[in-house]
Amino acid sequence: MGTVQEVRIAKRTGFCYGVREAIDKAKEASAAGKATHTLGQVVHNEGVVRDLLDLGIQTVESLDDVDHGAAVVIRAHGVRPDVMERAEERGLEVIDGTCTWVIQEHRELTKLVAEGYTIVLLGTPKHAEVVGMLGFAPDAIVVDDEEEWEAAIPRKKRMALISQSTQPPWKFEKLAAFMVSRAHELKIVNTVCPVTIRRQQDTLEAAGEVDLMVVVGGRSSANTKELTRLCEIAGTAAIQIENVADLSDPAPFANARIVGVTGGTSTPIEDLRDVTERIYVLAGTPETAAKAAELASAALDRAATPAGRTTSLPTPPRVDQVPASGAA
Repeated sequence: MGTVQEVRIAKRTGFCYGVREAIDKAKEASAAGKATHTLGQVVHNEGVVRDLLDLGIQTVESLDDVDHGAAVVIRAHGVRPDVMERAEERGLEVIDGTCTWVIQEHRELTKLVAEGYTIVLLGTPKHAEVVGMLGFAPDAIVVDDEEEWEAAIPRKKRMALISQSTQPPWKFEKLAAFMVSRAHELKIVNTVCPVTIRRQQDTLEAAGEVDLMVVVGGRSSANTKELTRLCEIAGTAAIQIENVADLSDPAPFANARIVGVTGGTSTPIEDLRDVTERIYVLAGTPETAAKAAELASAALDRAATPAGRTTSLPTPPRVDQVPASGAA
């Protein structure tokens, strides 16, 4: 039998506020009987996208795929301003699910452009959020990895630095320090999302207390990859999976007594409960494996309580969702 005695879900996990709001807006439009689409995947999570499809909410990659008069949900990442204009021109009902933090980024960029700064944007090229940001500042210089900075960033009198919301704080700070020597005047606009920062802190804290971390999130999710990297920096072995179906091999848990579970901002906290239950079944001691469902629900309750607005569980529970579902 296995060695796992306890599985802990990191605090303040589940959907970030922006993702949950966008999903809720899509569900509300569909429930009101509107033909509803999301422009791009509303969340980097195949299971959630499938659930929305079951409700009749389809993902489209282009506005051309949406019929006149239908509702189109703009996801939390936001879009270029011309996309919004085009949707309205075509007579689509635009439901703006852009995260309030991303809207703030767009406002800051508009001001920086008006003030004539040379703008450096720390972000992943071609990421939906960065594409949207460039719609407000087309001449911004996008940089990502440190090796690019020397060649990509010019020396200018007046420069500004801004960030994609899910970039790691340490990277933003390092780039700010690098840019000090490149400009006479440097304006730093810190747009790293506070939820991203808190989640990284909570994941680091959890990693320091366990033998192994399991990080749950989409393979293409940048913030999920960063959580895995942070666990390794903390000196804790970590495995990254997309969902519970990826957990079939007990080998990584061979010597683990306490296991931690965390997830990216696109990972429903309910998925973390399912992963917790699976770890107990797969690698728990005879005692913990026998109570896998009960222990997983208790771990979920402990993690969800202080999560406030960053959990994917409704707060407070709606009448139609009480009692909460137990073991899945």
